[in-house]
Amino acid sequence: MKLFIASDLHGSAKYCREMIEAFEREKADKMLLLGDILYHGPRNPLPDGYAPKEVCELLSGYKDRIMCVRGNCEAEVDQMVLPFPCLSDYALVFADGINIYLSHGHRDVPPMNAGDVYITGHTHVPLIEKPSYLHLNPGSVSLPKENSERGYIVYENRTFTFKTLAGKEYKQVTV
Repeated sequence: MKLFIASDLHGSAKYCREMIEAFEREKADKMLLLGDILYHGPRNPLPDGYAPKEVCELLSGYKDRIMCVRGNCEAEVDQMVLPFPCLSDYALVFADGINIYLSHGHRDVPPMNAGDVYITGHTHVPLIEKPSYLHLNPGSVSLPKENSERGYIVYENRTFTFKTLAGKEYKQVTV
């Protein structure tokens, strides 16, 4: 199973289109979104191409292939317009014998065991960290911080590959 993992669109139709192009290019089975899909939030500037309604329309064609967790900028009204569920703070994917926990990252870390993977967004900064489990963050699709690039993670065959929206690989970790 090939998974495409991205976070923090913040209502940018411009970068949503680029993310969908990357998803298609990767030929992934599922798109895992880590929250903050439509609203830019009060602490962030408006991203280029801010058009939340258009983001909904763009993602609607992929609704059967999307798994999404709720970010700190999601509201109940967002669920009324998004064509896929986005109400849970956490999700769990079991792939290749690995527990992959998904969260936006603004809530407490769920109980983790050695060998588990925890993937979050929220900070807009890519991350590979190994407390007793593996903690990853793809960064932000629309509003990257700390001089990082817009990007995503691809999971396949126990390997997580970090890529820019243009598809350039820049980090990799195998579990």
